[in-house]
Amino acid sequence: MAVQRVLWVERGTGAVTRCGDADIPALLADPSGWLWLDVPEPDEATGTLLHDEFGAHPAAVTDVLERNHVPRLHVYGQTLLLILQRPLPGENGHVHYLELDQLIGPNYLVTTHGPRNPAVPLEVMLEETEELAERMLSGRRVPSGPWDASHRIVSSLTITQERQVNALARDVGGLEQRVMAQRSDAHPEALLEDLFRTRHTLLTLRTMAGQAAEIYGRAIRLLGEDAGVRESLRDSKDAYDRLSRIAGSQLEYLSGVTEYYRARTDTKMTIAAERLAVIAAITLPVTAISSVLGMNVIVNDRTDWPSLAILLAVMIALSLVLLRWAKRQGWW
Repeated sequence: MAVQRVLWVERGTGAVTRCGDADIPALLADPSGWLWLDVPEPDEATGTLLHDEFGAHPAAVTDVLERNHVPRLHVYGQTLLLILQRPLPGENGHVHYLELDQLIGPNYLVTTHGPRNPAVPLEVMLEETEELAERMLSGRRVPSGPWDASHRIVSSLTITQERQVNALARDVGGLEQRVMAQRSDAHPEALLEDLFRTRHTLLTLRTMAGQAAEIYGRAIRLLGEDAGVRESLRDSKDAYDRLSRIAGSQLEYLSGVTEYYRARTDTKMTIAAERLAVIAAITLPVTAISSVLGMNVIVNDRTDWPSLAILLAVMIALSLVLLRWAKRQGWW
């Protein structure tokens, strides 16, 4: 089993004690406090512990051990399984899904992380739970119960994602400056890569936040009888709703920048095509005349100079007429 943390919190005093795995059965049977088990990387031993000691449903154990691609929520008696993700931008535009699973019971909270991509450092996945554990062990803002602890972890999740949106908004502003100043016209591929990489990350953020808000909406309907629990769930839903709207507005702004760049590029291509049409209109008749009559005017043994002069004059006159016609058409 991966290294895990077991914290015991006394309800009356708020004292926090670090315990071992062997203490879990006795702590679960003690009504004077509540237990927090944090598992960095769950494995089969974790599944056995959850099933045997916490009485977790087999389906819940399976969901904890396997990778989930969308937020999920299931209620098993008095236990809630809550699965959330947050994005982490990786290399080459890839966005990692950092999964946080929670089992919330009357007197316990179990948090698990992963499965983890080897490219993602373990400490990055543990940021939110490490922050809460540090505060609890130092005696600062000890949660009153499992639901309060879960709410604080989720609040840290949403704050992290808000910072990501803020960083992406700064990137969007930089992209807008590059487009307006035409600094990337010499290397359009790099600009397009940056535009779509930023768009992909923003879209992932908005999708995750919107799905999490839907999950919390269902949790409110299922578990909203307790006033304290209901307020925690509503606050989490509001945070995800707000995050989804902010990410969505930035996504729309980026779409406007992209559309402007595309319109300007399409205009340049249209102008280039018109100029090519002018060149074709001027040279095509000249080419046709020279191809048909060239063999009869210029031959190997002699050249008909008067006829050649007349043909050149006709070609020049025809080119000038076509050039004037193209000008009237507005092609150049």
